[in-house]
Amino acid sequence: MEKIEIKIQPTNRPAIVKFEANKFITRKKNYEFKNIDEAKSSPLATQLFYLPFVKTVYISGNFVAIEKFDIVSWDEVQEEVAEQIQNYLESGQAVINDNEDAQGKVPVTVYAESTPNPAAMKFVCNKKLVLAPYEFKNIEEAKDAPLASGLFHFPFVKEVFIDENYVSIIKYDVIEWNEVAMEIREYLKAYLEEGKDIVNEEALSSNPASGSQKTNGKAQQDARFESLDDTSKEIVAILEEYVKPAVASDGGNILFESYDSENKTVKVILQGACSGCPSSTFTLKNGIETMLKSMMHDKVNEVVAING
Repeated sequence: MEKIEIKIQPTNRPAIVKFEANKFITRKKNYEFKNIDEAKSSPLATQLFYLPFVKTVYISGNFVAIEKFDIVSWDEVQEEVAEQIQNYLESGQAVINDNEDAQGKVPVTVYAESTPNPAAMKFVCNKKLVLAPYEFKNIEEAKDAPLASGLFHFPFVKEVFIDENYVSIIKYDVIEWNEVAMEIREYLKAYLEEGKDIVNEEALSSNPASGSQKTNGKAQQDARFESLDDTSKEIVAILEEYVKPAVASDGGNILFESYDSENKTVKVILQGACSGCPSSTFTLKNGIETMLKSMMHDKVNEVVAING
């Protein structure tokens, strides 16, 4: 039986709470059900409507969002709902019974963004691709990631990084981006519209939480966090809140590697567009290092980066 984890996430609308799973539960379409009759194609949504406070059920990607009536507060019922969703998903039953989610093309938008790294281009999609970051240095590493493997068949592709809703590609210097960006964009668009797998289950199982930091940063961080000392935990929290969003906007990722309390040195791993970027040293010294020195006071003297 596959172990499912459900995270309860409040939204900016107090009546709606998201229940996020650690796997995709629907791939192509988003679903909204306003009552039990509309939910006849979804056994999961039907089950949820037996809860008297459920007003609307939304199913998309890796989450179920529920809007409730005002007869209860979420604090009273959200744990029960999370457990019910978890039990249903672990049972292996279908979330959607019709064939709409398994067949046919769904329009996908892909656009290209330049990054501070002239060798890297970020291709942003209007759908979630993966639940954790993946970095591939060559086609052998990408054997369990069909999308990345396909990209390596372009002779100018050097590295592939996939996270959330974007793909960052680092190219060799044999060609300019203005000559190939459109070709890559069209390839990604066609691939995603076909609903093909981004990464296979083998990619997840071969990179457990205690495994490669470079492949599954989120899982690696979750697994290691509790074993870290208090100073390291503070550093991780700062990187997560203040640094990662900015790095992700440039098509990259940053992972905490280690903290040496004797020489007060922090080591981080740079991935995606940030790996090997000519401006990353400047960003590291004048951004991340300055921030950590300021927020950690005398606990940090230097930040050293390791390219992913």
